[in-house]
Amino acid sequence: MLQTTEFALLRRVAAEQAEGRAPSLVAAVVRGGDVLWTGARGQVDGAAPTADTQYRIGSITKTFVAVLVMRLRDEGRLDLNDELDKHMPGTSFGHLTIAQLLSHTGGLTSESPGVWWERAPGGDWPDLVDRMDEDVLKHRAGARFHYSNPGYGVLGQLVAELRGASWLEVLNTEILAPLGMARTTPMPAAPHALGWAVHPYADVLLPEPTPDAGAMAPAGQLWSTATDMARWLRFIAGDSGTVLHPDTVEEMRAPVVVEDGGAWTGGYGLGLQTWRDSGRRLAGHGGSMPGFLANVVVDPTTTTGALAMTNSTAGVGVSALSMDLLKLVDDYEPALPGEWRPLTEVSLDLLALTGQWFWGPMPFVLRLMAGGWVELRPVSGAGRGSRFRPTGDGEWLGLDGYYAGETLKLHHHADGTVSHLDLATFVFTRTPYDPKAPVPGGVDDRGWRPGD
Repeated sequence: MLQTTEFALLRRVAAEQAEGRAPSLVAAVVRGGDVLWTGARGQVDGAAPTADTQYRIGSITKTFVAVLVMRLRDEGRLDLNDELDKHMPGTSFGHLTIAQLLSHTGGLTSESPGVWWERAPGGDWPDLVDRMDEDVLKHRAGARFHYSNPGYGVLGQLVAELRGASWLEVLNTEILAPLGMARTTPMPAAPHALGWAVHPYADVLLPEPTPDAGAMAPAGQLWSTATDMARWLRFIAGDSGTVLHPDTVEEMRAPVVVEDGGAWTGGYGLGLQTWRDSGRRLAGHGGSMPGFLANVVVDPTTTTGALAMTNSTAGVGVSALSMDLLKLVDDYEPALPGEWRPLTEVSLDLLALTGQWFWGPMPFVLRLMAGGWVELRPVSGAGRGSRFRPTGDGEWLGLDGYYAGETLKLHHHADGTVSHLDLATFVFTRTPYDPKAPVPGGVDDRGWRPGD
């Protein structure tokens, strides 16, 4: 990167470390498949931390658990609308759906009953579920966003039961190994930072415990490095390799619920936090455990992302820092638009479908995309529009916008010529209200005419 950009990034990191009194702080910026920059301040074992120094990432662990659940969904092993009872009967909250647990909308308590779980060795699943009686339901299911750490303990157990192995074994096999994230582990492996609490009124430290959280581990157990978290940022942006289809990652990024009411600057999807900032839609997650803070955030549109990790319990704004690093890179060195390239192959039948179509009198444009995908949007640019992926036999599945999940179908006349498009019962014709197409309610035989 340009020296001016690198200096601006380092200065922001240095200011945060000094003002937040962080024992150590490491940060990185990514774009596309590259780590553009890494920076660090403070010391770990008498030296500056590196991109290979492990920190505990806390609730960023939840994003991995969510991916494991979505893999099960994509395989048909579960449905997000399934109630928990279908797969794990016998709990006091079995009526909650898997989607509600993923998005923190089930109303489940924020913390596990008993002692402060983040600082105490955790028990096994039978111990956790025995303590989760009817009192753990704090809100009506689906009524509101209520962050729940135990909810992800439940999801980790769900993965274990459906896979027949611990969630950590499944994590290693299905995510970490395929993505080459060998330095993401459940317990620290050298070189790693020690977790500290910094006294609020004196520059002295107190070591924090880092026990195994047991059944609550899926809520915040993992340790990782800047290098591995940079790879995870690329995953969240859609570079998901063989682990998950990019469409599923996009589904996870879509906000299910808004956290901050009418302002809508922050929300939560299916295991991912979402933000709106300066016209951008961002995704990622924060993490907090005694002795550690971490945050990852990425703009899927530009694939520019940033991360920050520190070994301090409080006082270091890793979320604001990572957001600022992302902004600095976009301001100093904005991502270039991708090069336009012509399609390498095209179906002439699909090419013939491009151009104007009419929903009643309203003109739309159908565009052909790579892979046989199509895009249907109003000519005006405002209104209902979506991209569609081909599913075969003249049908496409809506991927986004108003028609996400709906089916677009191509219909023909008896002589084989194109008659119309059917989109969720709406009829699109080549001319406004084509009388030769089966327009519901019919088309007046007198056709278009001047007004009275």
